[in-house]
Amino acid sequence: MTDIVSIAHGAEDFDTRLRREAMQFLTVRTNDGLNSISKQELLDFTIDGEMFRLMDPQRGIRKPRQLSSALSISTVYRREGADRPYEDAVGADGFLRYKWSGVDPDHQDNRGLRAAMEQKVPLIWFFGVGPGQFQPVFPVYLVDEEVGLHQFVVATEFARDLHVTDSPIESHLRRYLIAETKRRLHQPVFRATVMRAYETRCAVCSLGHSSLLDAAHIVPDSDEAGVASVRNGLAMCKIHHAAFDVHILGISPDLVVEIRQDLLEEIDGPMLEHGLKERHGQKLMVIPALRSERPDPELLALSYKKFQSAG
Repeated sequence: MTDIVSIAHGAEDFDTRLRREAMQFLTVRTNDGLNSISKQELLDFTIDGEMFRLMDPQRGIRKPRQLSSALSISTVYRREGADRPYEDAVGADGFLRYKWSGVDPDHQDNRGLRAAMEQKVPLIWFFGVGPGQFQPVFPVYLVDEEVGLHQFVVATEFARDLHVTDSPIESHLRRYLIAETKRRLHQPVFRATVMRAYETRCAVCSLGHSSLLDAAHIVPDSDEAGVASVRNGLAMCKIHHAAFDVHILGISPDLVVEIRQDLLEEIDGPMLEHGLKERHGQKLMVIPALRSERPDPELLALSYKKFQSAG
């Protein structure tokens, strides 16, 4: 009896330690979520001196044989405009959904997810942001299963205790959940996708230091047209992002940078002179190699119109 208890206790300890060490590894390798990670880099993770796969190379759900429940889930990358085989989305209640593997509730992958839900263990969600490139979001928790829709309800850590099954959710809580989901999940995925498309360089000046770059929305994602798409994004250094947001800097639909007239006439220090005024009339220095990922001219036109009216 003692041996059985010891084995069970050891397995439980390994599960907890594996999840903790995996998330620590990802925190370091992604610069605390600032950068994405490649499928090849994921193979660098080891535990007890041995390589351990954090993501299944062929399937969307990773349930290691050493664990009694799933360790990670993944959403595959598709080029702009392409459909995903499974469409994971945010529900009307503000919580995320993750589709079953197929439609059989007893499929081994679905059993692994169900066990993770019942055990209330943290998982890692790998979002594809480019070929072989992923943005890990963690920890996430499965808080419910919607059998008729073949999906699980997913919550980030801040929201896992806010989900109430079959209960209407108050509008202010729903707005809060959606806002937090954007901040904790959509924004990191959006940033990683934009940085990959622009090769981690500022579109305006080509600065290449990740920690000094932002993924700027052409049209704010709070606006109806401001979709979280790479075509609504620009990689920008922090000074050019700030100037763009307050309409000091504008970008025309044909990708030409303009600086507001009153700033062109102003005399100030080297940042204004070289960082902004010298960019006036120049084409963007960096654009995505894939035409399908380049800035949407219609969204640029909306932003450019606001820039012109601010002059």
